[in-house]
Amino acid sequence: MTAIKHALQRDIFTPNDERLLGIVNVCKAGKKKKNCFLCATVTTERPVQVKVVKVKKSDKGDFYKRQQTWELRDLTVVDAKDASKENPEFDLHFEKVYKWLASSTAEKNSFISCIWKLNQRYLRKKLEFVNVSSQLLEESVPSGESQSVAGGDEDALEEYQELSAREEQDIEGMMEMCEYAVSNAEAFAEKLFKELQVLDGANIQSIMASEKQVNILMKLLDDALAEVDTIEGKLSSYEEMLQSVKDQMDQISQSNRLIQISSTNNGKLLDEIQFLVNYMDLSKGHIRALQEGDLTSPRGIEACISASEALLQCMNVALRPGHDQLAAVTQQQKLFSELRDTFARRLTNHLNNVFVHQGHDQSSTLSQNSAELTLPKHSPLHRDLLRYAKLMEWLKNTQREKYEGLSRTYVDYMNRLYEREIKDFFEVAKIKMAGTSKEAKGKFATLPRKESALKQETESLHGSSGKLTGSTSSLNKLTVQGSNSRRSQSSSLLDMGNMSASDLDVADRTKFDKIFEQVLSELEPLCLAEQDFISKFFKLQQHQTVLPPLAQPETEETDGSIPSRMPPQADHRHSLSSEKDTVRLMMNKIFQSIEPELNSLIALGDKIDSFHSLYMLVKMSHHVWTAENVDPASFLSTTLGNVLVTVKRNFDKCISGQIKQMEEVKISKKSKVGILPFVTRFEEFAELAETIFRNAERRGDLDKAYVKLIRAVFMNVEKVASESQKTPRDVVMMENFHHIFSTLSRLKISCLDTERREAKHKYTDHLQSYVINSLGQPLEKLNHFFEGVESRVALGVREEEVSYHLAFNKQELRKVIKEYPGKEVKKGLDNLYKKVDKHLCEEESLLQVVWHSMQDEFIRQYKHFEGLIGRCYPGSGITMEFTIQDILEYFSSIAQSH
Repeated sequence: MTAIKHALQRDIFTPNDERLLGIVNVCKAGKKKKNCFLCATVTTERPVQVKVVKVKKSDKGDFYKRQQTWELRDLTVVDAKDASKENPEFDLHFEKVYKWLASSTAEKNSFISCIWKLNQRYLRKKLEFVNVSSQLLEESVPSGESQSVAGGDEDALEEYQELSAREEQDIEGMMEMCEYAVSNAEAFAEKLFKELQVLDGANIQSIMASEKQVNILMKLLDDALAEVDTIEGKLSSYEEMLQSVKDQMDQISQSNRLIQISSTNNGKLLDEIQFLVNYMDLSKGHIRALQEGDLTSPRGIEACISASEALLQCMNVALRPGHDQLAAVTQQQKLFSELRDTFARRLTNHLNNVFVHQGHDQSSTLSQNSAELTLPKHSPLHRDLLRYAKLMEWLKNTQREKYEGLSRTYVDYMNRLYEREIKDFFEVAKIKMAGTSKEAKGKFATLPRKESALKQETESLHGSSGKLTGSTSSLNKLTVQGSNSRRSQSSSLLDMGNMSASDLDVADRTKFDKIFEQVLSELEPLCLAEQDFISKFFKLQQHQTVLPPLAQPETEETDGSIPSRMPPQADHRHSLSSEKDTVRLMMNKIFQSIEPELNSLIALGDKIDSFHSLYMLVKMSHHVWTAENVDPASFLSTTLGNVLVTVKRNFDKCISGQIKQMEEVKISKKSKVGILPFVTRFEEFAELAETIFRNAERRGDLDKAYVKLIRAVFMNVEKVASESQKTPRDVVMMENFHHIFSTLSRLKISCLDTERREAKHKYTDHLQSYVINSLGQPLEKLNHFFEGVESRVALGVREEEVSYHLAFNKQELRKVIKEYPGKEVKKGLDNLYKKVDKHLCEEESLLQVVWHSMQDEFIRQYKHFEGLIGRCYPGSGITMEFTIQDILEYFSSIAQSH
C-alpha cells in the first residue's frame, strides 16, 4: 500500500500541488468488484483545499488516473455502518450517497480517522459521523493535555513526508547496487524499513549515551517550564486587570454609542424644528397686513401681495410624514386657514365695492349734447385694478369660489356701464348718420333712450322700400324722455322731407362711410383693451384651462379646510373650455349690446340708402380681417364676423332689389325708350362700387354681384326691347348695349370682360340690323325688283338670260330706275334721317354713328345693284340716275342741315 501511495503521490497529486494524506482501497458495494482508491488530499498552497479523490487504474495501461473529485466541505455524513463489529462497508454523503466496500476494516477506519482529522484542522464544519467509534475519532488526542486537536493532528498528518532530493539520490544509489532487480517491491520496502529502524536505534543510543548533556537539557527544560509558569501567572493577573478595564471600556463604549444616538436624534429634531420654523412661520408684519392691510394705497397693496404670497408658500409647504400629528403644526395650519379666509373676504369685499362703484358711475358716459363720436376710455380704471392682479391670482389659487364670484360681479357691473356708454355712442352715431341724407329742416327733438323706442325710430325712417329708383324717405320727429336724471337733456333727430335717390350725392355717402368707420374704429380698441385687461387681471393667459365663471354654479364658502398641496389634476380634466373661450364668454356678457346696436345701425344705414351696404361691407370686412389676424377666436373677431353676415345679407338684398326693379320696370307707350333706367343705375352702381372696393378684401362678393346684375340687365333690356311699341327693338338694344359696352370699357372691370365683349357684339348686330331694315324703305321698289332678279338666279336662271323674262326685262328696269331720280333719293334719305332722329335718344349721341353706317350700307347696296345690272343686263347701257359721289353729298348735306 505504501508503494501505491508513493506512486499516486508522484504521478497524480504532485503535478497538481497536492499532498496525499489518506488512502483506502475500495469497490462499490453490491456491484461487480472494480477496485479503485479513495484518496484524501490537501493543496500545498494557501488557502488549503481539502478534497476526496477517486483514482482508478487505467484499462489501457499500468497507470492511474483521476476519475472523480469531491470537496470535503460538501461532505455531510460519514456512515461506518457498525461501530461495534468489524465491517468494511461505509457510506459518504456528498450531493448523493456513495456506498463503498473497503479491502479491510483497518483501512476503512484509518481513512475515516484521516477525514475526521482533516475536518478538525482545516474546515471545522459540522460533519456528522454515524456508527463510528468515539475512540477512533479521539485516539490521536492525548488525555489530560491541553493541546488543541489541530496540534495533535499535525503529528499524525506528518506521518508521510515527501522525499527530499538527497533521499531520492540515496534510494537511487541503493537501487543501482541491486541493478534495479527488485522483483518484490514489498520485500524491498520492508528491508529498507528494517534498515531505517536500525539507524533510528543507533541514533537513540548515541543520544542516550550523552547522559550529561541530557541532564543539562532537562534542567534547562525545567527552568524554562518554571519561567513559563511565572509568566503565565503574571499574564493571568494582567488578564484579570485587563478584564476589569475591558468591562469599563465596554461600558464607556456603550455610553458613547447612546450619546451619539442622542446627538443624532437631537440634530434630526433640530432640523425638523428648523424646517417647520423656516417654512411654517409667518411674520407679524404679514399677519397684520392680511388682517388690517390697506387695500387702497399702493404701499398697502404691495404689503398685502407680499403677505399673501408668504401665506400661500406656508400653506403649500410639503410636510414630512408625521408633521401633521404635531399640535403646533395643526395650530399653525388652522391659523393659516383663518388668515386666508379673512384676507380673501376683505379682498373680495373691497373689489366688489370697486366694481359696483364703477358700474354705477356715470361720469364717463357721453353727454347728451356732445357732438364728438367717441367712446370713453377706461384705461385709468384698468390701471388701478391691475395693481390687484397678483392678489386675484392668489385668490384664484386659494379661494376659487370667491374668485369666480368676483368674476361674475365684474362682468355684471361692467355690462351695465358699457351698455349705457354704447347706447349713448350709437345714439349719436344714428343722429349723425340720419343727418347725412339732407340738411336739417327742423329743430332737434328728444331721442328715446329705451331700445324699443329706438327700434320704433329706426322703423319710421324711410317707410318705403329704400331703393334708389324714385323711392321717397323721410324722418319723422321723435319725442322721447331721458332714461335717468343724469341724462335729462333732450337730443334730436333731423326732420327730413321727401327726397329721391338722385339727391344722394357722393359727399353724403362719403360722410356716412366716415361715420361708420369711426364707429368701428372706436369699438375695436375698446374691446381689445377690455379683453387684454380681463386676461391680465383674472390671470387667464396661463397654459391651463379654467372653467368660465359665468358657467359655474353658486357654491358656499369653504369652512377653513386646508387646500391640497398641489393643483388637483381633476381641475384639468373637468375644464370644458380653454382660456380663450373663457375670455370670450366674459366679453360676450360684458359687450352683449354691441352686436344688436351694430345691427340696428346697419339697418338704419341700409334704409337711408341701400348703397350704404357697399361701404359697410368693405369696412366691416377690413375690420374682421384685421381682428382675425390678431386672434381668430377672439370676441371682437367673432362679433364682427356675425355682423359681417348681416352686412353681407343686406348687400345681397341690395343686389336682389336692383334686379327686382329691373324686372318691374315699365316703359311709356307714347315716348321713345332711350337708355333704360336700370342701365343707368347699373352704371352708377358700378362706378360707386369700383370706388369703394378698390383694394378691398372681399372683392369676390362684388364680382359675383356684378355677374348677377349684368345678366339681369341683359335679360331685361331684351325684354323691354321686345315690348317696346314706340321705339324699334333694334334701337332699344343698340342704344342700351352701346351704353353698357361704354361703361364696362371705361371702368375696366376684369370679371365682366366676357359680358363687355357680348355687349359690343349685341350693339354691333342690332346697329347693322337697324340700318338694313331702315334702308329698305327709300328704294323700296328698286329693292323688290332686284330681289326678284336674285330669286330667278337662285332658281337656276342664268344671269344674262334674266332680261328675257317679261317682268325683269330692260324696259321694266328702266321704268323702276326712273322712279328714283337723285332728287327723290335725297328726299327719301332726308325723311329717313328725321325718322332715325326720332327713334334715337339724345344722351347716347348715336345719330351720327347710325347715319354713317347707313351711308356705308347704302353705298354697298348701290354697288350691289350696279353689279347685278352689269351681269344681268350686259351692254344695255342702263345705269342709276345718281352716282356714289351724289350719295356722299346727299348724306353729308342732310347731316349738316339737321
